[in-house]
Parts: sequence; structure tokens; C-alpha cells
Amino acid sequence: IGPEEKIIMTERSAAVFIQAWWRGTLVRRTLLHAALRAWIIQCWWRQVLEKLLVKRQRMVLEFYVQQEWAAVRLQSWVRMWCVRQRYCRLLSAVRIIQVYWRWHTCHSRGFIEGHYELKENQLNIQLEISLGSQACKVQQCIPLPLKE
Repeated sequence: IGPEEKIIMTERSAAVFIQAWWRGTLVRRTLLHAALRAWIIQCWWRQVLEKLLVKRQRMVLEFYVQQEWAAVRLQSWVRMWCVRQRYCRLLSAVRIIQVYWRWHTCHSRGFIEGHYELKENQLNIQLEISLGSQACKVQQCIPLPLKE
């Protein structure tokens, strides 16, 4: 084997080495591009999943708020009904008392003056009863049971 063959072998092996290096570079570049594309798709998919999760959470929260408001409204109606029942009973009692006192006043020639006031959670009653020379003043504050 002469010196020329060694040079050709060396040039050939150098060419093979360069070709292998170039092919490896192309493969690595292709793999890098594929990995970047996969990463982009994964990021997009995570965003889609996050939007779906946020949408689902918003729907659950809106449903919860709707149920809470329904419960609050129902509780409010029940409390209003209880207060109205109590008020109607007290009003009926006041009217009965007024009827009896008026009847008594007519028969005993005395008079009754008075008024009542319903404030938030209490009933204030003030009565002045006069029977001839005798006078009686009655003032009473009746608390109403209210749940808050």
C-alpha cells in the first residue's frame, strides 16, 4: 500500500466522519424541532384544560350562589311570616282590649286614650284610663322575638 492510498483512505474516512457528523446534526435538529412542537402542543392543551377547569369552577360557584340565595329568600319569607303572625296576634289583642275598654268607658263614664307603636322588634303601648276622678297611665314595651 502506497502513500497515495493512505491519503485517499484518510480523505474517505474524513468524508465519512463529516457525513456522520452532518447526519447526526440533522437528526438532533429534527428531534429538537419535534420536541419543541410537542412542547407547544402540550402548553396549548394545558391552557385548554385550565380554561375548562375555570369554566367548570365558575358554573359550580354560580350554582352554589343560586342555592344560597334561594335558601336566604326562603328564610326571609319564613321570618317575615312569623313576624306577621305575631303582629296580627298583637293587633287582635289590642283591638279586643280597645273594645272592652270602650265598652267599660261607656258604662262607667270614663275615657281611655292611648296609642301603640310597632318598631323593628318591639311593641310600645301607652294607655291613659280615666274613671271620674281616678286616672291610670299604663306604658309597656313588649319585645318581639326575631331571629337574625
